[in-house]
Amino acid sequence: MTLEITGGSSFSALARETGQWTRRYAGGAVTFGCPGRTYERAPRVWGGRGLGLPEDELPALAGQLKRVMKHEAYWLARAECQDRRAGDATRWSAGRYDDEDGFVYFAGPCTHGDPWPGYRPTEEFTITLPHVRGLRIRVAAYLAAG
Repeated sequence: MTLEITGGSSFSALARETGQWTRRYAGGAVTFGCPGRTYERAPRVWGGRGLGLPEDELPALAGQLKRVMKHEAYWLARAECQDRRAGDATRWSAGRYDDEDGFVYFAGPCTHGDPWPGYRPTEEFTITLPHVRGLRIRVAAYLAAG
């Protein structure tokens, strides 16, 4: 993987694809792409409030979060973060399964650029790097309880 330093601690990396996910690092955040999913199976994001994924996508997301935490950009962003509790699991809610749509929802700091309220399907979503750890903890806990 090639990293391009664009100033300070801001890194931009080429998108990497693992299965049906892509990751792009820039500006202290990671953007996950989900190409090829139908509208009904696309991740759902409520800008700044939470993330929802089909339950069977959670193991793949857990793998993506693990890869992010191994990336140099994650460690640099974490070292520079003023909020020492940014990676705590308490920044995210426990996973809540919705049996109407088969999605699991995690309230927390996830964005996608859509200003409208409510969970909206999206092809990509962004999480600031220091918050990745907390989501990984919540996803792992949900999977372990399943």
